Amino acid sequence: MTLLISVSIVFGLLALFFLVRMIHCVRRGRIMRAGGACISCCVSAALCGAAVVLLFSFLSYARLVEERVVSRIEFRRISPLEFQARLMIAGEADRFFILRGDEWQMDAKIITWTPPATILGLDPIFQLDRLSGRYSDIDREVSEARTVHSLAPPFAVDLWSTARRFPLLAPGVDAYYGTATFVPMADGARYEVSLSRDALLARPVNDRAKAAIGSWDHGH
Repeated sequence: MTLLISVSIVFGLLALFFLVRMIHCVRRGRIMRAGGACISCCVSAALCGAAVVLLFSFLSYARLVEERVVSRIEFRRISPLEFQARLMIAGEADRFFILRGDEWQMDAKIITWTPPATILGLDPIFQLDRLSGRYSDIDREVSEARTVHSLAPPFAVDLWSTARRFPLLAPGVDAYYGTATFVPMADGARYEVSLSRDALLARPVNDRAKAAIGSWDHGH
């Protein structure tokens, strides 16, 4: 984090320096020097902008050094194929969502680093992205209403989206989804969601969740 702040400041000051130099050269009629200063200003500004984007991503995403618990989720049955999900994330207020179906899934955005970004010593970062429900019965899955809820607040600048859409603009960034396999919903069932470096893992933590998993495994 400190390194990114330092890089942003250094290249920001360089961009400002070359901008002032360019204006000075233009006023004195030194067109060639003004052109060189302009190019240096643009390069410095681009590097400063890249560092700022990385910095904002680190502020809005969480670091992923090893497998870690990212949330807990508990279900309350409203109707045979409708549940209220209580999402519990450490340091945040609990959130409640309505999911239709008999299975649920959580997705996360994960960013890892490849050369040249690895020279900055950056850890992988992640952000929970969405929570969705579905029907194990294929006919219902096709005909019934699906429910999908966003877990991530909107961002003006999102490195993950930029890297997916414009990979040439984000060298050294490997952006992909981590997805927990669909697991069953049941009244009173509670699960713990962990994130490894490339996948979300949903584990039952009470008897009702374990019973739901057992029945679900025998039915598949």
